[in-house]
Amino acid sequence: MIKRYTRPEMGRIWSDENKYACWLRVEVAASQALAAAGMVPQAAADTIRDKGAFTVARIDEIEAEVRHDVIAFTTTVAEHIGDPDASRWLHYGLTSTDVVDTAQALQLKEASAIIRAGIVRLAEVLKARALEFKHTPSIGRTHGVHAEPTTFGLKMLLWYAEVQRSLVRFDAAAEELRVGKLSGAVGTFGHLKPEHEEAICAALGLTPVLVATQVVQRDRHANYVATLAVLASTLDKIATEVRHLQRTEVREAEEFFSEKQKGSSAMPHKRNPITSEQVSGLARVIRSNAQTAFENVALWHERDISHSSAERVILPDSTILADYLLQKTATLIEKLMVYPARMLKNLESTGGLIFSGQLLLDLAESGMSREDAYRLVQGHAMNSWKNELVFRDEVAKEPLITSRLAPEKLARAFDYRRQLANVDAIFARVLGS
Repeated sequence: MIKRYTRPEMGRIWSDENKYACWLRVEVAASQALAAAGMVPQAAADTIRDKGAFTVARIDEIEAEVRHDVIAFTTTVAEHIGDPDASRWLHYGLTSTDVVDTAQALQLKEASAIIRAGIVRLAEVLKARALEFKHTPSIGRTHGVHAEPTTFGLKMLLWYAEVQRSLVRFDAAAEELRVGKLSGAVGTFGHLKPEHEEAICAALGLTPVLVATQVVQRDRHANYVATLAVLASTLDKIATEVRHLQRTEVREAEEFFSEKQKGSSAMPHKRNPITSEQVSGLARVIRSNAQTAFENVALWHERDISHSSAERVILPDSTILADYLLQKTATLIEKLMVYPARMLKNLESTGGLIFSGQLLLDLAESGMSREDAYRLVQGHAMNSWKNELVFRDEVAKEPLITSRLAPEKLARAFDYRRQLANVDAIFARVLGS
């Protein structure tokens, strides 16, 4: 299923062809570094670099017999080198995971660059649309019930700020995985030295881990996938809000619906939030992958391979899905159809009930006790709810209120612009002046 969603560049990263290419990069960097240290003949290292190659088909053929992917790989590369005196120095002093974990870091580095670009693009889209609707009034809802006025721009500004936090977290998680490990079967540098690892990693643009067993410790990977899960949860949050706003009873915004698009096989009138529902659904997959990444942290002693099989699924799937969901969400927001008139209509639909809090404060300011003011305002509010009356008109008939609040003061209590006076200040906090 996921393959149909994969962009070519992200799909290429997790292809067998690129995986083995990364393995070969590690082997070449290792032989060159060891040649520089005088441990491997330079001529052999150069032959490995110049003639080392592979075909996926040949690796698969050998692996079917030996049931070991790295041995199948090194055997195939040695066949292409064709010189036994040179190929005997291939994989010198290394264990399988030295190559696999270090090469995986190269793949994750590539994937992270694409995901980072997607996060930045989404942030830019959210910022632009937040500014577009900066002063567009809409009703704020708590518990799904009308609360007090806000603006649609503030809703998107909040998403923008959250995506910016995800970017910070993602950069840190990706950097934590930009590491290599070439310290041998149990991490003791039994055959190489720390300075050799440092040289190999430097050639690959990686940082050596400070200490390892046979594997790079999987808390790093768990943190990375968990960070993607948090990012996916933010995208789910955005999509869920769009789904709510598109409901017929609300209809303050909706997904773009093309001229030839169909919403239902049975009901021609339907315009469904299918993109948002896809985002919400696939975000669950990334979150479930995070659980698997957590389980991968605890390995037996200095290494087992229970993490390896799981990572062959969760790392490609999570990065591919993160890329896909970022694309879909950015396009969703960029093309989102927004209806300010409907927002204003919904805001005013309760006859001023949403200004009960401001009326309470104005009465308290006039000298009425807060308890009396609350009781008085709530009584009119509940009556207006029950009998579908216009709250604004009802309180204007109440002598206990009109005796304290002049008409202009009472009218000001029902002015949404009064409660939105600090919108610019909030934007300045987030975006700067």
